[in-house]
Amino acid sequence: MSSNHSELLYDLHDSPAFLPSLTAAFQHLLASFVGVITPTLIVTSTLGLTEYTPYLISMALFVSGLGTAIQTKRIGPVGSGLVAIQGTSFAFISALILAGNQVKTNGGTPEDILALLFGLTMAGALVEVVFSLFVNKLKRIITPLTTGIVITAIGLSLINVGMTDLAGGFHAADFASTENLAVGLGVLLVIVFLNASTNHWLRLSAIFIGMAIGATYVGFTKGLDFSGLASLSLVAIPTPFAFGIAFDIHLLLPIALIYLFSAIETAGDLTANSLFCKQPVSGPVYLARVKGGILGDGVNSLLAGMFNTFPNTTFGQNNGVIQLTGIASRKVGFFVAALFVLIGCFPIVGGVLQAIPKPVLGGATLVMFAMVAVGGLKLLASYALDRRSSLVTACSLGMAIGVMMVPEALAQLPQWLSNILLSPVTSAGLTAVALDLTLPGGKSSQKSKPLDNIAKGKPIESEYPPTSALKQSSL
Repeated sequence: MSSNHSELLYDLHDSPAFLPSLTAAFQHLLASFVGVITPTLIVTSTLGLTEYTPYLISMALFVSGLGTAIQTKRIGPVGSGLVAIQGTSFAFISALILAGNQVKTNGGTPEDILALLFGLTMAGALVEVVFSLFVNKLKRIITPLTTGIVITAIGLSLINVGMTDLAGGFHAADFASTENLAVGLGVLLVIVFLNASTNHWLRLSAIFIGMAIGATYVGFTKGLDFSGLASLSLVAIPTPFAFGIAFDIHLLLPIALIYLFSAIETAGDLTANSLFCKQPVSGPVYLARVKGGILGDGVNSLLAGMFNTFPNTTFGQNNGVIQLTGIASRKVGFFVAALFVLIGCFPIVGGVLQAIPKPVLGGATLVMFAMVAVGGLKLLASYALDRRSSLVTACSLGMAIGVMMVPEALAQLPQWLSNILLSPVTSAGLTAVALDLTLPGGKSSQKSKPLDNIAKGKPIESEYPPTSALKQSSL
């Protein structure tokens, strides 16, 4: 089958047979599975919540299934009506870790940390729900320039986490050992070379295969720790508010801002999805899909907080699967949703994934996070970066990198303001928005039309891993 389909084999409303539907669904699963579980692995590992990792991974998969079904079905105004795969967002990792560390500093228990994180997830989701009603009116504030800057900042803010895991993980006794570095870099190289392959299945499965090879190697040389599997229940019962719920207005602000930028990226993902599904990319039908998709992201993130997992978003890399298979049928979306829910009901999946060695996870996430940053840079490069735009970009990324390297610089600020600016994503985003609105020379939104570029078939970059920064690839 050609990798560049001029016509779909099955359009949005077709009903392919069981086998083609299941095959396409598995490809979507491969493209998104690692991305769904990785934020949970990182947050729980960093905050010392590994006891709860298997259950939280199960809930991440379960909610991804629910969210995908909602996006695909389109219940009233909620959902895009497209095969828009939902998954845990990477954009919130830094802000969630920041909030969790604040609870730890104040003497909170692991349950207190989770209660706050899920409360912030739900409260922030309400911001995205409201934002979905005003998407068109806020184009002057959230422009392609600011979006590209924020995506770059997301990637940059996470590279430290990936590199730390590659070297062995936080507080590891063998941190930075030669063996850890060799394993992590080996996984990274496997992923890179598989992504350079002309075989679409290898590209699609690159991260999965790379991590499997790395884990197998460590298993043979040092052994993997599966001791926790015996204590896991056979089935995970989704329990709303299993850890309670808490709230902190000061810690909500950076998360709420990230929800806004995430919503704008979802609009780009859904635009590309509409194009590949031979659906309108302008007009009332298109606008209804975008509004419904962003509203769906918000509703699904509400469900995420309720069912004990982290914010959800629309995954852009699955658009490449539609291109690869030529199957845009919503029936496939329901198959994907069912697979996620089924896998999520068995905690042993999370238990096995928890045993992945840190260098293996770090090797995979390092390239994933770096590709997010590159995706933001490519988005910036696809528009006219004149002197004004370059200045906005330089100042914004300078702020993001600055607070990452010298967080003590914000120590004398009021706590609410410090909490906002300590997140590199919000520092970059706020700086970009402020400068784009105030610097003379015209707004970037007037100089570039990303939706026009998509409609003409020009590439526009995707938001998050697990695979690539290009919407049109299936890495």
